[in-house]
Amino acid sequence: MSLSNILKLAGGALNAQTVRLNTIASNLANVETVAGSSAGAYRAKRPVFATELLQATNELQSGFGVEVKGISETNRATPQVFDPSNPLADAEGYVYRSNVNPMEEMTDMLDAARSYETAITTASTARELMMRTIDMNTK
Repeated sequence: MSLSNILKLAGGALNAQTVRLNTIASNLANVETVAGSSAGAYRAKRPVFATELLQATNELQSGFGVEVKGISETNRATPQVFDPSNPLADAEGYVYRSNVNPMEEMTDMLDAARSYETAITTASTARELMMRTIDMNTK
């Protein structure tokens, strides 16, 4: 695998973790939202990742990358809260809160941040190796 392929793979990983962090931020922003029905309540979202085979051009080597296939919603139940004074309350006086678990989101955010940092380190190391190779060839 060439160093340029490593940069492409690290870039794909950075993109995937950025999507993951943005999704987590959206979930955390909607923790306290309410709706008048369970169907209208905000549901936590999760990115769906898939591996993809990257064929190196004119080489026999190949590597694996990550691709964001889409964003899915969790099917966890939305909590029902009795609040008849809320203008969004249904006929029985209930509102439906989002099904976002803030503790789970924070844990996922830490994991995504560490994965992002790992991809940055990988790209930086590959870049440094490329620069050293260029220096060796010019001397």
